[in-house]
Amino acid sequence: MPSAPRLSRAAIRLTIVLALLATLAGCGSGLSSDSDARAESRHAPSLGCPQTVLATLAGILQRVYDEGVHSERTASAKHMIEHSVALRRAIEAGDQSAALAAAAKLLGTGHMTNLDVRAAGRTLVSVGGAALTPLHGTILGASGKPIATYMTSVWADSGFSAEGSGVAEGLVALRAGGRSIGGTIELPEGPLPARGSLSTGGVAYQYTSFTGRDYPSGRAVQIYLLKPLTAVQELCGASDTDTQLATLKRVGQLIYDGEKGARTLVQVRRVQGYGPLLAAVARRDAVATRKAVAALLHQHIVRLRVSAGGRLLADDGGPFVLAPVHAELSLHGRTIGSLVLSIQDDEGYLRLARRLAGLRVLMFMEGPGGKPRLVKNSLGPKPGRVPANGAYIYRGHSFLVFTVHGEAFPSGPLTIRVLVPQPYR
Repeated sequence: MPSAPRLSRAAIRLTIVLALLATLAGCGSGLSSDSDARAESRHAPSLGCPQTVLATLAGILQRVYDEGVHSERTASAKHMIEHSVALRRAIEAGDQSAALAAAAKLLGTGHMTNLDVRAAGRTLVSVGGAALTPLHGTILGASGKPIATYMTSVWADSGFSAEGSGVAEGLVALRAGGRSIGGTIELPEGPLPARGSLSTGGVAYQYTSFTGRDYPSGRAVQIYLLKPLTAVQELCGASDTDTQLATLKRVGQLIYDGEKGARTLVQVRRVQGYGPLLAAVARRDAVATRKAVAALLHQHIVRLRVSAGGRLLADDGGPFVLAPVHAELSLHGRTIGSLVLSIQDDEGYLRLARRLAGLRVLMFMEGPGGKPRLVKNSLGPKPGRVPANGAYIYRGHSFLVFTVHGEAFPSGPLTIRVLVPQPYR
């Protein structure tokens, strides 16, 4: 049995980083005192700790939901449907079996969870389960004229609730018409305020909510985010700003930890079970090992390094990779080598932070002589000396900063400075 990789605490599948609310003044590049930022925050009315924690997490969850409304993800799904030759031909032929086969293939890509197609006044395709965020479009025939309409979704109820529960370390409940839907947690019957506190299953929760849309009806769905009150209280600070910072620092760490968690373990097991790689490593065949590694890359693995007998046999993938996971390679019950792999690189982390949370990121790895080397920058040229925490002004734009400490590939420190635009929206 292959040994288990050395993992950090398993976290979640989502990828977002933090946010923080305060107002800074000043101009030009440089530093401002942290006390100035906190003084500005005192001018805003206090929400109180529980409301601040839940409002912060709900803002992140809203961004996750919006990924199902308008994003690269939805654009990709619509493009694949509208350019599927197999689906177009099935519609033109009125062949329902072929249309279903084409739809199943589209869902199999993982770019969408549902697909309904109507043509000539009848439904040709209706596949998928409970979902949110219905998206509508038109399919054109070979002549360029409309031949069908379709509805799709990229957010199954189960997928959305899993993402939200992970990032908030709480529960996501979906409710329509006063009843829970999508297999999510049952909330008390009857009218329920948009925010407040409740107890269920013997646990006291603080909660908040916002409105989404059900698939395929488009009816209003109230999306509730619940977090145990004891966990909320652990994030309370001296001010709303301190509370929000504590909340988002926790989220930021969870996101990083998630890159070394359950999703990575799936890829480790895939590599440990890949016959061509094991055979090559057992022979200490570097050429065959490199070929096997190349075949394993790009399916959720961004870099893979394999060693045996104190010798590096292969190391392929992106140059700046984070959150490495180490594990052994075994064949017939005998250890034959070791691997290091990662499922996330610096560019992926940067894009997630920007797209899902609207944040800027500076990433540093250890360079020659142990000096930090800037390897990723979404702020702009010549960022100057950015503090590990506190206020920072870059070209007239105000930010608050905090730091996530990680590990570079294959080892060594990785420092991520996260810059939150002020005011944060």
